[in-house]
Amino acid sequence: MIEFNYETDFNLKDESLISDWIANAIVLEGFTLGDINYVFCDDDYLYKLNVEFLNHDTLTDIISFDYTLGKTVHGDIFISVERVEDNAKDFNVPFYNELCRVIIHGVLHYCGYKDKTPDDAKLMRSKEDYYLQCLT
Repeated sequence: MIEFNYETDFNLKDESLISDWIANAIVLEGFTLGDINYVFCDDDYLYKLNVEFLNHDTLTDIISFDYTLGKTVHGDIFISVERVEDNAKDFNVPFYNELCRVIIHGVLHYCGYKDKTPDDAKLMRSKEDYYLQCLT
């Protein structure tokens, strides 16, 4: 089950559509949907998590905690709506597109994709692009 939670003044439009999209991506990657909790928050909220749990003294757009068991995807994904807004402006893309990219990015990590090396990041970006096309 996918749940959406809000710790800031933001509400995701079309929760059902986004939930179905995420679930379909998980199946296409050869996994089964377990429980995923999305928490939409602000920069301060996510910054505190970044410092406390990852010892990173930086702002970020997403932090994901992966509880996947075998091929069943479970996790908590925290997204800073403020960071996504700023990134959308920086990349000159619509906010909704950047938000969906970040939403699927966390799930792709749960499916085993990494983004620390240039080759891994390139593959991750191509997967994000593919799933973004599936949404439209």
